[in-house]
Amino acid sequence: MTVVAVIAFDGISPFHLSVPCAVFGRDRTGRDMPEFELRVCSAEGVHLQTSAGFSISISHALYDLAWAEIVVVPSWRDTGELPPQTLLEALRQAHERGALIVGLCLGSFVLAAAGLLDGRQATTHWNWAGELARRYPSVMVNPDVLYVDEGDIITSAGTAAAIDCCLHILRRRYGSQVANQVARRMVVSPHRQGGQAQYIKQPVRDVSGIDHFAKVLEWTRSNLDQPHSLDSLAKRALMTRRTFTRRFKQVMGVTVGSWLLNQRIVLAQQLLETTDEPIDQIALTSGFGSSASLRQHFTHALKISPSSYRREFQGK
Repeated sequence: MTVVAVIAFDGISPFHLSVPCAVFGRDRTGRDMPEFELRVCSAEGVHLQTSAGFSISISHALYDLAWAEIVVVPSWRDTGELPPQTLLEALRQAHERGALIVGLCLGSFVLAAAGLLDGRQATTHWNWAGELARRYPSVMVNPDVLYVDEGDIITSAGTAAAIDCCLHILRRRYGSQVANQVARRMVVSPHRQGGQAQYIKQPVRDVSGIDHFAKVLEWTRSNLDQPHSLDSLAKRALMTRRTFTRRFKQVMGVTVGSWLLNQRIVLAQQLLETTDEPIDQIALTSGFGSSASLRQHFTHALKISPSSYRREFQGK
């Protein structure tokens, strides 16, 4: 059983607190689901006031972080306020003994204050990314992504991106089958890549053709073994290359190439987990063409080779 500790504090947002609780809590159904012991640990006493106006009672203290394999800081109440030294020290100790440390939204400020992000890449809510970079210049802040996985430390952007980040942790530790099952229960997208844009800078004003556009994307997902180019997809969408490129970036938040690569990696993950097909065949089915190409892109994206991934996740 994996112990997950979530840090609560006075003035916490109920939504931010609920995200890791929903993903790692007991409300999970289905066979072969991992078991978690969720501990909500208070950094500031037993009775806490939330930002929504109601109070909550916490039965665990920072002492309980000592047994946690995953420690989540779901946010922070004020980017200009230094967190309590007791909390910062507890996070340092958890990291030193090998726990995965996760900072969701403004929780990245807490990790930065503890010195855990020095010399690392990190992200936070786009509206406060500039402040994080100014206050902690040793942190390499990327304001344009949903989450950043540094192996032993993960940070995410704001609000809904925290859900993507927690599902990513499930996927990384237990495979896509488990993550997808939890996503279905929560009625959210099973996978949004970490490099996807946090927000779309320009809203989509012309909604005509959106249904047809969606059908083109769905057809592409179902035919990843075929070669696809920007021109071929634009032709299928009955758009010019320029219009299709602009529409795709507006709707999806990433380039066509990035989206295609991500879809192929996700399909390869699923095939590695659930089938005994040779890696050469998986490379063809997922559209990489050769095992060498699959290995290159897969290892770059997930920091693990296809063969090692299969050994770790097949049957989970």
